[in-house]
Amino acid sequence: MTTDSLNKISIDEPMPNNPAGEMDTITLGAGCFWCVEAVFQRIKGVVSVESGYSNGHVSNPSYKDVCTGTTGHAEVARVVFRTAEVSLSEILEVFWVSHDPTQLNRQGNDVGTQYRSGIYYRNEYQKKVAEQSRAAVDASNLWDKPVVTEIVELSNYSKAENYHQNYFNDNSRQPYCSVVIAPKLEKVKKLFKDQVKDEYLDK
Repeated sequence: MTTDSLNKISIDEPMPNNPAGEMDTITLGAGCFWCVEAVFQRIKGVVSVESGYSNGHVSNPSYKDVCTGTTGHAEVARVVFRTAEVSLSEILEVFWVSHDPTQLNRQGNDVGTQYRSGIYYRNEYQKKVAEQSRAAVDASNLWDKPVVTEIVELSNYSKAENYHQNYFNDNSRQPYCSVVIAPKLEKVKKLFKDQVKDEYLDK
């Protein structure tokens, strides 16, 4: 993965001049939500990240339910960000690099439809930006295989149990955190150094 390939996934997002306090929310699936939460907590302009479940066919599932793979849900992170500080397309650049969007229904050893790669949009604007961003990734040499990330309207979202929230920050010495999540964070800090919050640069 090169700087040149990263440059190729940048798109010209038609953003208005938003007031500093204006917020937007995008919901992203990229494998285990502990990973996605930790990555985006570290990006400048991101106000909050919440782990949850979306786009399944039952209401308010438990973690145990989702892990069976029978509810149709994806593990997701709901990312709230200040649009004057970071654009949706910049959020998606981090998304494409911080997981492997060419793996169908899995990320590494996490296997199942609940670990699928997905962008779950709230409106037509988000859909358009997501589709343009995915097309830019497919046209670049960022990944050797075709992207399989689904882009669908957000539905049936619910917050995950409290013990899933802020998981990496509270459990960084847990084996999964040190072996799987920590390397992702190092990769993001290396490739997006200017976009990482100052308090996380030395962590």
